[in-house]
Amino acid sequence: EDMRETYDPTGQTRYKAACKMFGVVPVSYFLRHLHDTELIMMHHGLGPQGAKALAVPLVTNTSILKINLRDNWIEELGGAAIAEMLTENCYITDIDLSENKLGGKGAQAIGNMLLENTTLVSINLSGNGFDDHAAKHLADALVSNQKVEVLDLSHNRMGDGAGEMLGNAIAENTGMKTLNLSWNSLRGRGSITLARGLGANIFLRVIDLSYNGFGKDGAVALGEALKVNNVLEELNIGNCRIPPEGAVRFAMGLKENKTLKTLIMSRNPMQSAGCYGILKSMQGNPESAIESLDFSDITVNKDFDDLYSAIKEMFPNLQVKHGGNADMFRKTKAKVSGSALQCGKQGPFITIHIRYCNPNQYLFLAE
Repeated sequence: EDMRETYDPTGQTRYKAACKMFGVVPVSYFLRHLHDTELIMMHHGLGPQGAKALAVPLVTNTSILKINLRDNWIEELGGAAIAEMLTENCYITDIDLSENKLGGKGAQAIGNMLLENTTLVSINLSGNGFDDHAAKHLADALVSNQKVEVLDLSHNRMGDGAGEMLGNAIAENTGMKTLNLSWNSLRGRGSITLARGLGANIFLRVIDLSYNGFGKDGAVALGEALKVNNVLEELNIGNCRIPPEGAVRFAMGLKENKTLKTLIMSRNPMQSAGCYGILKSMQGNPESAIESLDFSDITVNKDFDDLYSAIKEMFPNLQVKHGGNADMFRKTKAKVSGSALQCGKQGPFITIHIRYCNPNQYLFLAE
């Protein structure tokens, strides 16, 4: 009878006892929100000991379904405690552990947890200093875990080795729908293996590979993947060092793809020729599903604009973003110079100030 009176499904009593044991002050915010379905505790400065104390009541908590612990510096020990908690808890479906300095041991603990956990659907591990060694633990887990649908590994330090391991894991994974690997060091053979894994995957809908070093060879491998992948809907390969030749070779694969809806290739050194190649592939693929092309910060020319006008007749809903037309800029600049010379001949010198308003338009103020 006494046990029934003191039973607390949220774990407030256990949390206070754990804080005393780990030598930390109980977080009042946590105590107030133990009954909520979503717990948001970003920037609370928990540290490893605070995370350990937090994990104790969460093992048996049945209310909280989503947790955000971003930027709490819980480090490897705190990450291991949270991972152990997730092994036991069968209610939490979404967790954000980004910016927590989890490191290699934290990645190992998370990987081991994912081998057993069957309820997590979304996990954010961005900005935790994961390198190739850490990636191995996560890759092994992705081969076995088919429940996680959203995984964020952006802003880490994963390189060629990680690309190879993750590429093989992606090829075998049958549960993930969204993957973010942006802001890593994926290049060379790692980017090629990753692209091949994407080609073999039949579940991924969205993948972000931006701010890596895919280059020409990586772009070619991605093009080959798009020839056989018939499920991917959004691909971000912005700022991946893709040159014009790489973009043109990538476009050859795009010519056979029928599912991709959004393609982001912004800030690549592919020039107008590369952008033109992408549009040309759509012209040769009437069944293309592309609705949005992003070539931000890449200057195009008149040939591109002419082709885009023709493409719009085939795909009226197509939206294209780019860095402006270089030919139009030169033409406007020449016209302004001519006007200034003409003013000089007719009378006193006139100073013309040009203030930029929007693409391809200028406001002239004369003195």
